[in-house]
Amino acid sequence: MTFQALPNPSLRSEHRPCTGLCLAAITAAMALLFLAWEAAGGDLRLAASAGSGSGFVLRDHWFMSAVMHQGARLLAWSLALVLITSVWWPVGPMRCLSKGRRVQLAGGVLLSVLVVSLLKSVNPAPCPWDLSEFGGQAQAVSHWQWWFTPPGGRGRCFPAGHASAGFAFVGGYFVFRHSAPALARRWLLVSLAAGLLLGLTQQWRGAHFMSHTLWSGWVCWCLAWALDALRAGWPAQRGVQA
Repeated sequence: MTFQALPNPSLRSEHRPCTGLCLAAITAAMALLFLAWEAAGGDLRLAASAGSGSGFVLRDHWFMSAVMHQGARLLAWSLALVLITSVWWPVGPMRCLSKGRRVQLAGGVLLSVLVVSLLKSVNPAPCPWDLSEFGGQAQAVSHWQWWFTPPGGRGRCFPAGHASAGFAFVGGYFVFRHSAPALARRWLLVSLAAGLLLGLTQQWRGAHFMSHTLWSGWVCWCLAWALDALRAGWPAQRGVQA
């Protein structure tokens, strides 16, 4: 006999979770919007509002570098550690989830950070602060030219790694959306807000273009969705309860 933790009734909502078709439409719409942003030249225009030919004035600002970069990264890893330990010793809303769901949530965070990091390591695009337009020496290279290696080496700046420290937690939406949809939506909003805030921080420092942040969020969303879809087949395959 298997037992499953029941969700907290106070976390329930009358709203039905988004269907697979709904999720696919949202994912495709986000991709089209991000491509439109790039096609319209939004990256350079926004970067120009934060930097100039002499560089980015906020690049080494103590609040941006010490608090919003290093401090936020430490906080994100601390929260990830809480999720990992909650696999065995659940706290808060984690107690309403089965162990499999807790593994999915913690594993999704780690997977998202790992995949974004791997993508960055092989991408040719340089960071804004490295470009000649902003006082650097590198020439602009499209982040879609994965096969191209610039003369000075790969820029390794796409997608945005720091923003993924917030976006990596979007998996909580998929974990809670059936048992506690209201909590799932709040979790999603906070994760997206955190990722965008961290991405904007790096944007104003000159470390990333906005498209780097947007696509980082898209990658984390897709990974969380794929992991949820993959896990949905486990109970049927193993004959156990989710």
